[in-house]
Amino acid sequence: MPLKGVAPKIVTPPKPKILISGKSGVGKTFFALDFPDPYYMDIEGGATRPQYQKKLLEVKATYFGKEQGSQDFREIIEQTKLLATTKHQHRAVIYDSFSKLYNLEAAIAEATVGSDYGRDKKMANQPTRQLMRWIDKLDMAVIIICHSKDKWERKGSELTYGGTTFDGYDKLEYELDLWLEVVKEGKNRVFKVKKSRIESFVEGNEYPLDYKVFAEMYGKEVMDRTSVPVELADDVMVAEIERLIAVMKIEPDQVQAWKTKASVESFTEMSKDQGQKLLDYLNKKLQGGK
Repeated sequence: MPLKGVAPKIVTPPKPKILISGKSGVGKTFFALDFPDPYYMDIEGGATRPQYQKKLLEVKATYFGKEQGSQDFREIIEQTKLLATTKHQHRAVIYDSFSKLYNLEAAIAEATVGSDYGRDKKMANQPTRQLMRWIDKLDMAVIIICHSKDKWERKGSELTYGGTTFDGYDKLEYELDLWLEVVKEGKNRVFKVKKSRIESFVEGNEYPLDYKVFAEMYGKEVMDRTSVPVELADDVMVAEIERLIAVMKIEPDQVQAWKTKASVESFTEMSKDQGQKLLDYLNKKLQGGK
């Protein structure tokens, strides 16, 4: 089998995927709403207060609240899928708060399977991973807001205070580009960079809580860029892929490996480009190629 690595090249930077944590009232939501053309998912249901309504109108946000299904994980995933695959004017999507969404799902799971050995969290992790797959496909700035909570670390037989962390899926920080903690210091508000894959955002540093500052640091031309939807494999392509798999009696483990590599649960979630590559491979294999 030949080596499949390719030469690295400079590519257009993607829109940022950000985790924002912090205590209540520090300015997380208002900061997020300053991102361009936001689609705001109000999972908390708190944006019905006058100051939030005024801000939503000011920035011309699109609002998705409890009445529209914001506390239903399946609805959140479906909205994210539509944002990823249809043409629209939005350049940012805000999940406020993901902690609420995750904990609601865990509470539902606890009533069914209990909480022993973290069963409730494991159940809540399943739709979270599905959501993350669609978030990865979004050509939008993604802001996932989480509540702040104390972090405790075990050292020997003792628990010691380890600062603050976020409430929710514990692997969230590894799924995203940036983790920013918003802090109020006197009359000033700043964000501290907790984790970063972006060179201009230095871990441990503090910056003013201001969207203009963020955009300059990340690249205003990237933030201002119009979002481009993903074109999914169509029904004809999916049907042909499934037909060839059946004809050639491809083992289920191999089929699952293809889905895992494409980061999808079914072939209908593949992009058109992914589907065409798999279809080309299957046709070549059918004709005796390798």
